[in-house]
Amino acid sequence: MYQHILIATDGSELSGKAVHAGIDLARRLGAKVTLFTSSPDFRIFETESSLVAVSREGYASECERRADIRFAMGETYAKSHGVQSDTVHVFAEHPYEAIIKAVDKNQCDLVVMASHGRSGVAGLLLGSETTKVLTHSKVPVLVCR
Repeated sequence: MYQHILIATDGSELSGKAVHAGIDLARRLGAKVTLFTSSPDFRIFETESSLVAVSREGYASECERRADIRFAMGETYAKSHGVQSDTVHVFAEHPYEAIIKAVDKNQCDLVVMASHGRSGVAGLLLGSETTKVLTHSKVPVLVCR
């Protein structure tokens, strides 16, 4: 069945549930997991560099720190359940594209991720990374709520 599951997390409580569900599934299947998160690309909206409070390097360092926090729970849970895990953190303008690239690069055969359940105007305006992954993924996607 599935041998390598990519589990996307944004650090939210709901995505934490998806991390647990993906690891539980991997344990039952004897699969390995790749925990995935992305951070927005660094941007400067100020034209005077003296007014920029954070450098590109400082931003990257803070994003890496946050990614480590996001991964810690999943890595601990995977280890305690005997599931091999790796982590991938990337900087990306569009998280759904980064997820799909990570699936291809790591030869994953299933994506597990949460749906934040936005609907109506919020869902229309904000869009849904989950919906975009569902639309563009070439491998199955398991959506947890």
